[in-house]
Amino acid sequence: MAADPGLGENQATSTLASVDAESAEWLRTLGGAGAEREAAVERLHAVLLRVAGNEVHRRAPRLRLSGPELDDVAHQAAADALLAVTAKLGQFRGESRFTTWVYKFAVLEVSAKLGRHFWRDPGVPLEGEDWERLPGRFGFDPAERLEWRDLAAALRRAVDEELTERQRQIFVAIVLKGVPPDALAVELGTNRNAVYKTMFDARRKLRAALVAGGYLDIGIRGRS
Repeated sequence: MAADPGLGENQATSTLASVDAESAEWLRTLGGAGAEREAAVERLHAVLLRVAGNEVHRRAPRLRLSGPELDDVAHQAAADALLAVTAKLGQFRGESRFTTWVYKFAVLEVSAKLGRHFWRDPGVPLEGEDWERLPGRFGFDPAERLEWRDLAAALRRAVDEELTERQRQIFVAIVLKGVPPDALAVELGTNRNAVYKTMFDARRKLRAALVAGGYLDIGIRGRS
C-alpha cells in the first residue's frame, strides 16, 4: 500500500532531532524507500484502521449503520487517512506523538464518510419543522408534556428571536429532526467541531432566554 513520502531531507533531519524516539522512527521509515518504507506504511495502515474501526463502532448506532457496512466505512476511512498522513509528513512538528497526530486524520475521515452515508437514505425530511416532537426530544413523557407546553412555546419564540439563522438551522436539524452532527456537517459543508460550537452557542442563548422568562426549574436538557 504505497504512497508518496512528504518529507524533504532538511525538514526530516530537523524534525527527527526534536521528537520522541518512536515518532522519529515512524518519520524515518515512512520518509525512506524500499521494503522498509513499505513495511512502515503497512503498520501505519493497521494503526489507522484500528482507530477508524473504533470510531465507526462508537458512532454507528446514531446512523443506523451495522454489519459489513461498518467494516467498509472503517477501511475506506483508514485508506484515505493513510494517503493524507503520508502526503503531509512534512507538517508534523513533534508537538505530540506521531501516533497521536495521525489519530485525527482517521477521525476526520470517519466523520466525513459517516456523514455522507447518512444522506444516502436519511429518512429525515429537511423541509418543515415538527415542533410537536420537541417534548420527546427533551425527554418528557406524555403526562409531563401538558405541563411543558408553556416552556415549549417560550423556547420556540427564543429560537425564532434569539438565534442567528445558522444557529437556528443547526438547532432545528439536531434537536427537532435528529440529524447526527457528522451528517449535518457534511450537508452544511463544515466540520463536526464547528457544528458543536454553533450548537453550544445556541443553547447558551436559549438558556439565557428561558432564565429571563422564569423557567429556571426546567432549563434545557436537550440531546445533541
